[in-house]
Amino acid sequence: MTVEVIILAMIAAFLGLRLYSVLGRRAEHEEETIQGRMDGRGPVIDGKANERGANPAQRLPERAATTAAPVRPRELPGVLPVAERGLRDIATADRRFDAMLFLQGARGAYRMILEAFWRGDKDQLAQLCDRDVYQGFLAAIAAREEAGEKLENSLVRIEEAMIVDADLQGNWARITVRFSADIAAITRNAEGTMIAGSLDDAIEARDLWTFSRDLSAPGPDWLLDETDEA
Repeated sequence: MTVEVIILAMIAAFLGLRLYSVLGRRAEHEEETIQGRMDGRGPVIDGKANERGANPAQRLPERAATTAAPVRPRELPGVLPVAERGLRDIATADRRFDAMLFLQGARGAYRMILEAFWRGDKDQLAQLCDRDVYQGFLAAIAAREEAGEKLENSLVRIEEAMIVDADLQGNWARITVRFSADIAAITRNAEGTMIAGSLDDAIEARDLWTFSRDLSAPGPDWLLDETDEA
């Protein structure tokens, strides 16, 4: 009986060591995947949005020091050739920059900004836009409120998001994205009567939005600093 107990104890110890070694290697592997990432406050476009719970945090991977040739922007989907040089300049100045992650963040910001404008959320707009664009949104919201109108818009889908231009002037980086989206747009008056739009058909919106960032700033935030129709 004593021999059986000793044998069982040895087996248990062996299994325990095996489990420990496996978990140890897994922990080391997980640490390697996290190591080198920057501590950002949120997604590519605007970390503050995550504090409001509107967008999950996304950390940008640091570009490891290597002699291998970096991935060229033209190898990435969603980038026009005319924007390649500007993206390379930005990536050289900011080793944390990643064009694909930026484009993902731009799509998220497009939705967040539109929805904030439609519902009149001035606080969120202030977090996502620079001063001039923010003031333009405020004026449009004020005119809408004075007329007693309410928007019941919704972004059905983003059909396309394409980087069409990129530029670096000193520490200031600017990237222009062309969006093509389907939007269900309805405007109601103070009595709740629909005065514009359709309950059945979505309209196609084509926009050119330019985002900017001071690369010398500690945070990863990009702000919308210009809007136009594509």
